[in-house]
Amino acid sequence: MNPTLIIARLTFREAVRRRIVLTALILGACFLVLYSIGIHLVVGQISKAAPQALNSAAQSEGLNFLLMAGLYTISFLSIAMAALISADTLAGEINSGTIQTVVTKPVRRADIVLGKWLGFAGLLALYLLLMAGGVIVSIGLQTKYIAPNLLRGIGLIYLESLVMMTVALMLSSRFSALATGGAVFGLYGLAFIGGWVEQFGSLMHSQTTIYVGIVSSLIFPCEAIWRRAAFEMQSPLSGVLGMSPFSAISVPSVLMIVYAVIYAVVALALTFSIFSHRDL
Repeated sequence: MNPTLIIARLTFREAVRRRIVLTALILGACFLVLYSIGIHLVVGQISKAAPQALNSAAQSEGLNFLLMAGLYTISFLSIAMAALISADTLAGEINSGTIQTVVTKPVRRADIVLGKWLGFAGLLALYLLLMAGGVIVSIGLQTKYIAPNLLRGIGLIYLESLVMMTVALMLSSRFSALATGGAVFGLYGLAFIGGWVEQFGSLMHSQTTIYVGIVSSLIFPCEAIWRRAAFEMQSPLSGVLGMSPFSAISVPSVLMIVYAVIYAVVALALTFSIFSHRDL
């Protein structure tokens, strides 16, 4: 079998056995239970208090807000797990010396990096499918509401987690796990604040403020990917009126998504280079 696929399979199995993944699954399951109960109570209260007062358009707006709130939480859980599972993979194995048992085999270092990337990518895909699927199914079964462009939006959330995972893997090939974790969450915090700065700049028509947000997205595009995903899945009325905190007033373009893909590819290529030249 291809050594890359062997390492990918072993990485997936090892990641599943780690407490980080188990903790993420337990927290995700608790969130889905609470989210489903909350949706049930909210929908029941609305139906009881004003069954005829709200028209279908207003109900759809409210349900879209609830769905986006759930997916926003899932987005954060996904990128948090992406950072945590990959921050310690190369750094931890290098510090413990276990990586030496692998590199002494007839396996290229590039195969090790790519195998780990594929293993983590598969795990993140499964996690996002379970969590986002739970939110969508909960809303769908209780309200029959389906947001527009769901597959496109979920795909962008997955891209967001892949960017986070790839950058964490790159930093892990050079720095310690603690330094890697601090760096990637620091970058995410920068992108998060920059995204809101850009939104306020668009609201106030301040071009300088918008540029600050764009620069932060270029440094780390995760938040921009989420805002594009929110734009794809929001209702048309929310997009026009900006009545929801998930409405994207300043919408990242398709070029930004292309940039994010290139960003991840370059980060993976740098991981190959750094790990191949590192003295183990």
